[in-house]
Amino acid sequence: MNDKIIVTIERVEKYMSLTEEARKKATPIKLKPENSEKLSSMLRMCDDYFSDARYFMQKGDLVRAFGAINYAHAWIDAAVKIGFMDGQGDDDLFTLP
Repeated sequence: MNDKIIVTIERVEKYMSLTEEARKKATPIKLKPENSEKLSSMLRMCDDYFSDARYFMQKGDLVRAFGAINYAHAWIDAAVKIGFMDGQGDDDLFTLP
């Protein structure tokens, strides 16, 4: 088994694509105002980390790009997990509640 995993442009692009798909697929659930604000903050973090991933990729820093895109996906996944968003039953893109 190869215990060395290389971060490539293709790998980062794959995870960026998965995160884009998750961001589009997850739909907000009707929430109390205070939780709606929390969800907005979580989605902003997702979008900001996605933007960071794109920036790092353009700079050729694939390790930081890979880290940022995983953080982006984690924010959207967390929103689904805690019940702020509906993951549409997709247990490939999300950790379902």
